[in-house]
Amino acid sequence: FILQSIGVAAKVIANGVQKAGMAGLYALGGEVNVQGEDQKKLDVLANDVFINALVGSKKVSVLVSEENEKPIVVEGNPHCRYAAVFDPLDGSSNIECNVSVGTIFGIYHNDVADQACVEDVLQPGSKMVAAGYVLYSSSVVMMLSVGRGVVGFTLDPNYGEFVMSHQNLTIPSEPKQIYSINSGNSELWDEPTKAYIRWTKAQKKPYSMRYIGSMVSDVHRTLMYGGIFMYPADKKSKKGKLRLLYECFPMAYLVEQAGGMATDGHGRILDIQPKEFHERSPIFLGCKRDVEALMKCYKETPDTPTPPIME
Repeated sequence: FILQSIGVAAKVIANGVQKAGMAGLYALGGEVNVQGEDQKKLDVLANDVFINALVGSKKVSVLVSEENEKPIVVEGNPHCRYAAVFDPLDGSSNIECNVSVGTIFGIYHNDVADQACVEDVLQPGSKMVAAGYVLYSSSVVMMLSVGRGVVGFTLDPNYGEFVMSHQNLTIPSEPKQIYSINSGNSELWDEPTKAYIRWTKAQKKPYSMRYIGSMVSDVHRTLMYGGIFMYPADKKSKKGKLRLLYECFPMAYLVEQAGGMATDGHGRILDIQPKEFHERSPIFLGCKRDVEALMKCYKETPDTPTPPIME
């Protein structure tokens, strides 16, 4: 019922994305979310749709959204042992120029109590029972894992239903040499990240850089082609920029289920114990070849700038 509800919400949001220009949904909604970011009308719409769909499933008792400061606790539904974390519209700052956007979600389950509680979402990502994302692009694609590999569904516009299009998806065994990072922040990166980028450029066939600026789009490409997606901590965002619960955890869950790896540079992302609902974290995820090379840089490169050579 929960995944069906997410599918219904995705259809409504996809329709809103496609009609955003005509419906005036590009405009700011007049509010600022808990992250300090201006909310667009489409952000508000997507958040309301996702919350209503999950509450309507009568299976979820706790919801944590990027757009809400505090968790939403659903009262009156007995035997609701599930908790959901989600970013209803990732990448919405780019929507006016028709860049692909998406929804990210993760599901927790309480095996002991009769109902899920707020504390159930403050668990490592490895405790999730399902995670996925919906990509709103030239087609609408849902990538999903319930802990037994990754499957993909594409929205058939003729029938208005999601049909399976990717079965047992894995990152290619011979991944492409691609890295994805916002190079505009390069002067703010730590030394291990800089060392890794130098390594990619020093290969016999240098890596290509591909960066869209919408996490769902960049991670989707990484799943399909291989390579690595990176959003490191830096001098400006010392704890990283992406949110741990509803961005890093679900994406790391999917990538690992597809045969890849995800790290914060020091350890496995899914093993981190979150302390706050909107906690941030650096993240590096992708094929094993590239994430292992990145982790080697973190292990071997001192995190201090190299002094300039004096003339």
